[in-house]
Parts: sequence; C-alpha cells; structure tokens
Amino acid sequence: MCTAISLVSKQNEVFFGRTMDFNYELDLEAYIIPRNYRYSGKYLKNAYYTKYSFICTGQPTGRLLAADGMNEKGLGVAALYFPGYAYFQNKPTSNKLSVTSVELVNYLLSNCQDVMEIMSLASVLEIIGVPDPVTNQVTPLHWIASDKSGRSIVIESTKHGLTILPNPVGVLANSPDFNWHYTNLRNYMMLSPESPDLKEWGDLTLTALSKGTGSYGLPGDFTSPSRFVRITFAKKFMEFPETREETILSCFHIMKLVTIPKGIVIANNNNPEYTQYTNFMNLNTGNYYFTSYYNNEIKCANIKDNQTNEVLFLGKIKSYTKPKHV
Repeated sequence: MCTAISLVSKQNEVFFGRTMDFNYELDLEAYIIPRNYRYSGKYLKNAYYTKYSFICTGQPTGRLLAADGMNEKGLGVAALYFPGYAYFQNKPTSNKLSVTSVELVNYLLSNCQDVMEIMSLASVLEIIGVPDPVTNQVTPLHWIASDKSGRSIVIESTKHGLTILPNPVGVLANSPDFNWHYTNLRNYMMLSPESPDLKEWGDLTLTALSKGTGSYGLPGDFTSPSRFVRITFAKKFMEFPETREETILSCFHIMKLVTIPKGIVIANNNNPEYTQYTNFMNLNTGNYYFTSYYNNEIKCANIKDNQTNEVLFLGKIKSYTKPKHV
C-alpha cells in the first residue's frame, strides 16, 4: 500500500510526494548518486554510467535500489505496490531494453530528463521480475513519474503488456490499474467542499447538521480505491499558500489524509501495514523533504549537497539529523 501525488504550487513549482506503506519493517536510507556512476543491472546487456545525479530513498541491501527519487533535471519517480495486476517476464524474451522491476527507478532517474523521454521507451522497454531483497519475492509494482513541467505518467506492466499512460490527475495508489481508478472518479462527481445551508424536499426544509456535508460520501477507509479518491478530492480543492515554506507544510498536511497508523490495517502475514515514511520532492529546486513514522519533523536534503564523484550516504530515514534547508 502506498499513495503518490504530484502538485503544482502557486510559485509554479512541482511537488512530487508519496507515502511508503508496508508490512515489513524497513530500515530505509537516503543517498545522492552522482553523475557518471557505474551501474550494472542484473538484466542489462551492458553496464551504464548515470547521465544525471539523483537523490533517492531505498533499503540497504548491498545494492543501491531506490523506491523513489528525483534527479537533477527535475524528474521524480516512485514505485508503488500493484498486486493482482503486475505481470513481469522472469527473463528477457526479446531484443528490448531489459530492466528489472526493482531497478527501474534507478534506471529512469539515471537516464531520463523528463516524462516525455520515459514515454519514448514504451516500445523498447521490458521489465523483468526478480525477487526483491526484503521479501525475497517478486514484488508486484507499478510506477508514477512527474517532471518540473507538471506532467505526470503511470507505468504499468500487466499480462496485456507494458503501458505508459498520461496521468491527468497526478495521483497513484495501488490496485486496480490506473484506468480503473480514473474511471471510478465518476462515482464521486457530486462531492464538494461547500455545505448547503438549506435543502428543500417538497414541503420539507432541511438544514445541514454540520459543515462538511458537501463531502458526505467521500470514502474514509484505507483501501487503494478510497485513498485514490480521497487524495484526488483533496488535491482538487486544497488551498495553496503564498510561500514555498508554507506550501511544503500543506503538502504534508494533505498526505495525512492517507497516512496509516500502526495497528488499524493488518496484512496477511499478521504484521501491521503502516506509513513508514512520507516524502515530497520539489522538482524545481532539488529539495527532498521527508518525515518518518517516529519523527514528524520535516527534514530536508538537496540534490546539490553532493559535490563529489562518489555516492553520498545521507543517513537513515528513521534517525536523520541533518539540518533542514528551506
């Protein structure tokens, strides 16, 4: 479970963020990968050197496998769980560009400067499923990407093949597929932030019991369809502040609508599914903001913090103490 969103502020800056909801206890770390870093993927025919530096979060496994990140060109990419729908080949089957599912975030951030470049890969890209180092299973994933122009796309590999779709709402959750979520929004067309003062039912005059009746029917559970609708509604009507500092606060406020506390969602392995971290990336400035379940203080690093040719380890998300930038 996860929710991702792309927002354009009053300053015309794009904030790309996500919650990381998982039922395995993660020990996530943040890194800045430099340009010209040599990367050899499991199913890449040739090793490559990163064209662009990028800042990312991932699980320490001996390999730099990113769950989400942002590169120096203002492209953000995040991987989200996609059970029941994701389908990957277990080995390369063609002459296409073969990239493993767990390495796709790294590859796209290393090689693409915007979503249009990612879309150009649709006919040549093949995603290979390999076990991830946390669950030791092939994790079903799909991906959202946004760039500093405000464009957003969704990448999904199913039994019907690979699709890279425009994402006009700038939101992604989990299963079903994106087209299903997009169509499902039609069931909530009557939602509104406004509350009617009076309603006439024939000779009967009704008054609202409280404010907020315009949003009556907005789903409040933690299923993927409900989170998709709830965060899309909030994005549509959220009031954006005038300053960048206030905007980042608003970004984290909106994500509280889909944040999962420990204990109220239990996975099949009897572990709690909860929001282990939340982040937002300013795709225009390179600032990477985040909070963890254990620390709600908004911390920040910037992609320009690494001025070396080596990978810069920023620290563990749970215990990050680096001074924040604004």
